[in-house]
Amino acid sequence: MGNKVYHKTPAEIELCRESSLLVCKTLSELAAHIKPGVQTLHLDKIAYDFINDHNAVPGFLDYKGFPFSLCISVNDAVVHGFPSKYELKEGDIVSIDCGVLMNEFYGDSAYTYAVGEVSEEVERLMKVTMECLELAIAQAITGKRVGDISFAVQNHAEKLNGYGVVRELTGHGLGKSLHEKPDVPNFGKRGRGSKLQEGLVIAIEPMINMGTKEVIKWDDGWTIATEDGLPSAHFEKMVVVRKGKADILTNYAMIEEAVKKNRELSASY
Repeated sequence: MGNKVYHKTPAEIELCRESSLLVCKTLSELAAHIKPGVQTLHLDKIAYDFINDHNAVPGFLDYKGFPFSLCISVNDAVVHGFPSKYELKEGDIVSIDCGVLMNEFYGDSAYTYAVGEVSEEVERLMKVTMECLELAIAQAITGKRVGDISFAVQNHAEKLNGYGVVRELTGHGLGKSLHEKPDVPNFGKRGRGSKLQEGLVIAIEPMINMGTKEVIKWDDGWTIATEDGLPSAHFEKMVVVRKGKADILTNYAMIEEAVKKNRELSASY
């Protein structure tokens, strides 16, 4: 897509909203299956079938050669993890990043799930990462700059909570392409970067490590993991830049309701 920034028309934004909604429905569907003993490859198959059944195609499958429908990253894996025969265990956290292509427009969001009961340290990491996301979204308004979003994440994660912010990967614009300009880093200075204008659709996605900010790439050529082996959390929402307040296309309430229901069912067994 080069360096051009595409601002969406109202009609295009509604198509993005529809694609984003299907992503959230998929992530909600997966919540019911996230429990100890479940292979992450099984989750990928569920998502593939669910997306196709809703007249869309998985947005990640075959994207630059990626061989799965979902990026599933467990514990110290930050992003781009391969679904596998790995069986989820009590106390794991698992980031699931999902994309769909529907009506020519992409949807893209991620959610980090707890598998059963997790430690207080891991729970805090997830909470702070979610807070980073919300603080960043509050900056996604007309007249602000990309650096204002970036600073909000970095300041809350690093300065206030002592976590590591991944530098090598960023949020991004999206629409008819999965990755469009501008890049939206999770670190930076206020008042820097391109100016945010009405109708810009971006994915904001803090990737926050419990320890070092440094990452490594696994031999599969895709999975990014923490260098020190400590856990990482990842949340991602699609938003539209608006005057006064961002228009959030990603519906986490739907996912969180499914997570709550899954926990209640598990507790009743």
